[in-house]
Amino acid sequence: MAIFTTTAYPLSSLVEDIELGKIGLPDIQRPFVWPNKNVRNLFDSLYRGYPAGYLLFWETGAEGAMKTIGTKEHQKAPSLAIVDGQQRLTSLFAVVKGREVLRANFRKERIKIAFNPLQERFDVTDASIVKDKAYIPDISVLWSPEFSVFDFADTFIDELKAVRELSSEESRRAKSAIGKLLNLPQYSFTALTLNASVDAEVVAEVFVRINGEGKKLNQADFIMTLMSVFWDEGRAELERFAQDASMANQGQPTGYNHFLKPSPDQMLRVTVGLGLKRARLQNVYSVLRGRDAVTGEVDVAKRDAQFALLTQAQSRSLNLSNWHHFLGALTLAGYRHEGMISSQTAIVYSYVLYLIGLVDHGVDKQDLRQAIAEFFFMASLTGRYTSSPETKFDFDLAQLRGLPDASTYLSRLRQICATTLTNDYWEISLPSDLATSAGRSPSRFAYQASLILLGARALYSPLKIADMIDPAVKGTKATFEQHHLFPKGYLAKLGVTDLRQVNQIANYAVVEWPDNLKISHQAPAAYAPALHAGFSPKDRDDMLRWHALPVNWWEMPFEDFLRERRVLMARLVRDAYRELCGDVKPSAAVKVSVEELIASGESDAVEFKATLRTNLHTGLVDETMHLAALKTIAGFLNAKGGTLVIGVADDGKVVGLTADNFPNDDKMGLHLVNLIRDRIGALFLPYVHPHFDEQDGERVMVVQCEKGPKPAFLKDGSNQRFFVRGMNATTELSGSAVTDYVKARFP
Repeated sequence: MAIFTTTAYPLSSLVEDIELGKIGLPDIQRPFVWPNKNVRNLFDSLYRGYPAGYLLFWETGAEGAMKTIGTKEHQKAPSLAIVDGQQRLTSLFAVVKGREVLRANFRKERIKIAFNPLQERFDVTDASIVKDKAYIPDISVLWSPEFSVFDFADTFIDELKAVRELSSEESRRAKSAIGKLLNLPQYSFTALTLNASVDAEVVAEVFVRINGEGKKLNQADFIMTLMSVFWDEGRAELERFAQDASMANQGQPTGYNHFLKPSPDQMLRVTVGLGLKRARLQNVYSVLRGRDAVTGEVDVAKRDAQFALLTQAQSRSLNLSNWHHFLGALTLAGYRHEGMISSQTAIVYSYVLYLIGLVDHGVDKQDLRQAIAEFFFMASLTGRYTSSPETKFDFDLAQLRGLPDASTYLSRLRQICATTLTNDYWEISLPSDLATSAGRSPSRFAYQASLILLGARALYSPLKIADMIDPAVKGTKATFEQHHLFPKGYLAKLGVTDLRQVNQIANYAVVEWPDNLKISHQAPAAYAPALHAGFSPKDRDDMLRWHALPVNWWEMPFEDFLRERRVLMARLVRDAYRELCGDVKPSAAVKVSVEELIASGESDAVEFKATLRTNLHTGLVDETMHLAALKTIAGFLNAKGGTLVIGVADDGKVVGLTADNFPNDDKMGLHLVNLIRDRIGALFLPYVHPHFDEQDGERVMVVQCEKGPKPAFLKDGSNQRFFVRGMNATTELSGSAVTDYVKARFP
């Protein structure tokens, strides 16, 4: 038995059948996306009698309203759906009938095609053509009901003669061309019509074989077609929601947001996921047709029951309150706009899980949004729904099926996250995923979201990153302003020109635009130390942690830097995820006063010196005193940091700073800075923080030292000496002991 029939359709019959509604447009391929020049070319081909391709119809086998071509309602229920030829028929119908079409951006447009009868040339109408009397600026007028070809041709010739000379032969040719164009609707198309009994899979296969490399029809297309036939109102709701969500500032509540401009197909997936608990749409089409898997017969009651489930589910999925409350989960997860979204499917499926928790289990909305935020962070980070998304989501739905209550549902969601984000993932998989230059990498976006979750500021800037890129705040950017830490120009001088290396995720950091200009093509060692030194110790620690930068990163070889930074970036993402999940943060360190330092006595982290430069026995400036203070500072730098208090004797008695005989505190502070620069190195100045304080009526100098970024050697004459702090003493190491210590302390 043949599955199709072949029919010769004059264009005039096609247009009238579309007008009456006998032929319907289910939009199962794509929105009307042809540029107007394609419409011009189509009319030119028909005018010249060139082949214009087959049309493929499918008998709907049902009565009911179907989506219209253009914007006017039809008079009849359609019996034929257009499978292949949508763009051609939409173009022809719109021009012949002078109707508006709906573009992909949901805006209406009248397609105007012009015709030059003397040259027999078609053009897209523009302002210059409208003024040119040699053109018919809108050929739609030829097929309007009140059109008279004789009056029109005479008027056209008269107006053209008013601006140029026209021979009798040219007048005859112009009238002949107008008559030929008027008869264009007699052009005959060949249409293949597939029987109503043909399955969706066969229709798709026929479509692909006819079109060769054409777009393969997907299951969502067929379901949307069924909705057009059996539930046109539901399809219209999907399209209306998608249309409203694509445009801001409409003066009324809509689904508009900064994460996703949902298509009708995407919202259909939400409806099917909630109502039918299915991710795979392959079998949904048959279920919705109500066809028995054995007999092949259609069970109308079964079909109606399935559509009833969809009706209930769609009212939930298109509910603006549910939609926007769910989108808040993405904000909770640190994401701010569509530029940070690598997978729209992750949003769609996360919304399904949100609705299942809300509708089927009655989960508290706040608790549910928090759990969905954690789930979305996991799904987005790992690219969970990037490859074989339906298979993966079906697996997730299976794990969540049949749960008894809200608590169990939330627990199972978090269990899925935990079994995905294992220690091996954080320590092995994620650093490996970060080894890419891909602009839309899930790991890149997760790192950016992590910076927002942790309240990070831009590198060496007081501005919070979240405040710099919020698209909802006027004046902020919707993208990250990023800069190469090892600039392109600098790397080029080193012979590194491969963009896959230069543009590695680990070579980017979020900066302010002025800093970007300032950094330019300088070597990291030329710009970073000065920026680094301009912040307090805590701020510098925060910068290094937030931006996953190794200590003293600007001195590292490029490859070593990338490798180490990926590990630190992975750790930061893990910390952000734990923060999102509510893990308790460690309490901040408590600042210790001078009185408490003195009361605790000397230790591995505290040392007292009576003076900086004066020998109390001789009353003279003594290099030995300088050396004693510098040994302690170097020892702290090489160990875990510590505090040197000058003006306090070994027994804890406060003696003050008078004996050092500096004119003021500033002079003494500058003297110490110069000593460190000359004897230990300028590199270590940002890690040493002197300040002055009062104790027992005397001034004391407190020198706080951080852990150094690299081994600190003390210059003593021509020798380079190495000191470490241990217990309550500073010890000098030499020979292999230095090598062993450095290898352990500075791996």
